[in-house]
Amino acid sequence: MMIRAVLFDIDNTLVDFMKLKESCIRPAIRAMIKKGLSIDEEEGVRMVYDIYKVYGMEYKLIFQKVLKRVGVSDYKILAAGILAYRKARVVRPYPGVKRTLRALHKRGIKLAIVSDAPKLKAYLRLSAMGIDDFFDVIVTFDDTNLRKPERLPFEKALKALKVRPEEALMVGDMPGRDIVGAKRLGMIPVFALYGNDKVRPGRSGAHFEIRKIDDLLKIIEEYDV
Repeated sequence: MMIRAVLFDIDNTLVDFMKLKESCIRPAIRAMIKKGLSIDEEEGVRMVYDIYKVYGMEYKLIFQKVLKRVGVSDYKILAAGILAYRKARVVRPYPGVKRTLRALHKRGIKLAIVSDAPKLKAYLRLSAMGIDDFFDVIVTFDDTNLRKPERLPFEKALKALKVRPEEALMVGDMPGRDIVGAKRLGMIPVFALYGNDKVRPGRSGAHFEIRKIDDLLKIIEEYDV
């Protein structure tokens, strides 16, 4: 059996999402402090992550919520935080991502995204990394209103790619979402060890585990016989 398609998650699979967040949050808190916010930097960073735990990592009003918790209403401080966040936001893919996508594309393998992120944010991240044109299909939360491991997001991608589940790899960093969801449909799940250091090797439940994205090419070669 040959692999005809590879489906990818985005965050912590193609881009180090947590590192990206960290690189933006600290400059934002520093800028707010510089404009008069009376808070310790570490306390401010912790507050941001506490809010994300409640509202999700895509929460749009994060700095408004920080100011509210501190009991401050000051648009000068808010604007400084938002602008510093945006200025620091440089989205780069993991090493080897572009090289691997090119190699897969050259082999004639179809590529797709299955992400729980909102559509616009998914496209913004892919475009910022310069990899959006590699993908034949992009399925986001907005396309199904369901999150992985629900079947529909995966099914929608597979149907658009016109491949059977057993002909597709699903690459992701979340065992409970990417791996479980892929296995339910009969896809071949691949766990991105490099994107989730909380899961020990051999514990993801995936058919394969990779330490770098280039390892996908070795997996493809195993099936290409």
